[in-house]
Amino acid sequence: MKKALKIIVNILAWIILIFALLVTVVVFSSARNNNVANLFGFIPLTVESDSMKPTFAKDDLIICREIDDINKLKKGDVITFWTIIDGKKVKNTHRIVDINIAENSRSFVTRGDNNNQNDTVPAYAGDLIGKWTEFKITGAGKPMDFLRTKKGFFICIIIPMALFFLFELYKFIIVLVEMKKPELTEDDEEEIRRKAIEEYLASQKENSEGDKKEDKAEDKPEDKPEEKAEEKDTQKAEK
Repeated sequence: MKKALKIIVNILAWIILIFALLVTVVVFSSARNNNVANLFGFIPLTVESDSMKPTFAKDDLIICREIDDINKLKKGDVITFWTIIDGKKVKNTHRIVDINIAENSRSFVTRGDNNNQNDTVPAYAGDLIGKWTEFKITGAGKPMDFLRTKKGFFICIIIPMALFFLFELYKFIIVLVEMKKPELTEDDEEEIRRKAIEEYLASQKENSEGDKKEDKAEDKPEDKPEEKAEEKDTQKAEK
């Protein structure tokens, strides 16, 4: 049972470490790439509106993939791209409803599944971020955003990693201590057994002597009240 528990603890520790490393890569990658993380070509994104309901909703975590060839994009694909909303450059994830082809350039007319009108500005090749892989985790966007903050990164990543390394250091020290312990020879083991037997016999002897003393104390007759009264009368008569 103890061994199984130890194995489970080790597995959980490694899972936490791997997760922490992945989040670390995502955080540093997004910091270098205009807040767009890229993990081996996959791009985790937090949905920021309900414009794509019921496909996915606000605060869901979706996974997009880099676009190698825009010519492979077609109507019905869901893409993430940069656009201007209320004077700010933001990320938007909508479905392609039409493709404009002019000479050697392409632009994509998009619309949210929950919207009645197309987006006013088409998405050009230079605006594209990725194509949705149709993978989502409901409600996981908020925790991911929290992990990207300094506070979240410290609490959820730095502290668990520090505890993991301290745990591994403790195990390493235990192994070193065990290695430094001298190995017992056959003579040493025989001496230990002999001393154990002697101590056992000595304790048995002490117990038996104690039992004998108790038996003697029980066998000693006690003076009866009648005999004590007769002795007192005799002493009075003699006086």
